Amino acid sequence: MPTLAVLTLSDSFAAQWPVLAAECGCDLAVLTEPAGAACLTNAVVLVAAGGIEDECPAVLAELPTERLAVAVVGADPAHRVASAVVRAGADEYFVLPADADVLSSWLRERVARVQAHLDRHSFVAAERGKYRFDEILGESEALHQALDRAARVIPHPGVTVLITGETGTGKELVARAIHYNGPRRDAPFVDVNCAAIPDLLLESELFGHEKGAFTSATAAKPGLFELAGGGTLFLDEIGHMPLPLQGKLLRALEERTIRRIGGTRSIPVDVRVVAATHVNLAASVSRGEFREDLFYRLDVMSIELPPLRARREDILPLARHFLARFAAEYGVPTPRLSPEAELALERRDWPGNVRELRNATERAVLLATGDVLGPEAFPPPRFPAEGRGAGPLPFPATMREIARAAAEAMVRLCGGNKSDAARRLGISRARLMRALDLKQASDDDAEDSE
Repeated sequence: MPTLAVLTLSDSFAAQWPVLAAECGCDLAVLTEPAGAACLTNAVVLVAAGGIEDECPAVLAELPTERLAVAVVGADPAHRVASAVVRAGADEYFVLPADADVLSSWLRERVARVQAHLDRHSFVAAERGKYRFDEILGESEALHQALDRAARVIPHPGVTVLITGETGTGKELVARAIHYNGPRRDAPFVDVNCAAIPDLLLESELFGHEKGAFTSATAAKPGLFELAGGGTLFLDEIGHMPLPLQGKLLRALEERTIRRIGGTRSIPVDVRVVAATHVNLAASVSRGEFREDLFYRLDVMSIELPPLRARREDILPLARHFLARFAAEYGVPTPRLSPEAELALERRDWPGNVRELRNATERAVLLATGDVLGPEAFPPPRFPAEGRGAGPLPFPATMREIARAAAEAMVRLCGGNKSDAARRLGISRARLMRALDLKQASDDDAEDSE
């Protein structure tokens, strides 16, 4: 709670201070020496000098006015007195009883600022605890290598970070851990999904716009670069950023300035940019879908998060962690995994990675009817699709059916991104589309014969 600290050079207004503290909803501390203010934090200081205002400049010189809100309360309305105390470091000079209402208003506003500062620190502390690196569970070497690279970049707030990995591997979790454990943790963490915002709006979201820049711009609006000032801007799914906007982002990263849409002045920005994508940006560069210069600018420190199937030793510890977490959340006993369920979980590929495992364990907790969960508690995911390729392949099967099943599985793994699926399969996008349609068998046969 904020504190109203009164340094009493005079007892002229002593009855006022408890009333003011109660009005502002803060604690009251009465000081008799300036040295008592040296250790104050989260306080507003009043120097009570009714009748001895000439001593205030010397007293103010001993106060840490650069980090505390300080006002002088006196009885002399002379202009020279007000000028002297303000020059000495006070924020305001109030004369009682004439300025009683103004003093009360000033105190409420300053106490509100201190409370907002306290609330911000409480939020940051909570977020820092939530996004500690030891909360990113796993003992696999691949995960530890990725987290070690993330930890190395934390003390360097100007370094750009690129986090890659499949959907559900925890890219945003790592980005937040970098922010809330680093020197920028007291400033905002602002995130934007570049794939979720239409191209025409994304530029305005990132860089802001001036009034009249376009038809609906009825007022000036700061962009996310400005809102993240001093903190971190997290650009999720940056692989989907349109090419024209990539050039403007590159200029912002290089020059540390931005220009609003319709604006003429450059605005300096101080942010750490953390980008993330499940797309292979190097392949996107080779296809002309992503700027090469922007790729190298983002790839200062790259962190690749491994898929869950590449760290199977982490599957059961994660599953047990989620079972305990959701059981506590829903107020039910924590179920155990049967040996058969453990084997089924370890053998599963988890295309949705940790996110899929978390959702599967939450569902299992909600539907549990006993203390032990069998493999039936974790049914395979059902993907709505037509044709035989949607489920397990019936054997014997034709090569075209096998190709279609592989194509559909890779498209699911890539979150529906067919270009990425084709790249991972090592085929063209056109051939992938033909593999997804059994009616194009003759075209496939023609290509196979080449």
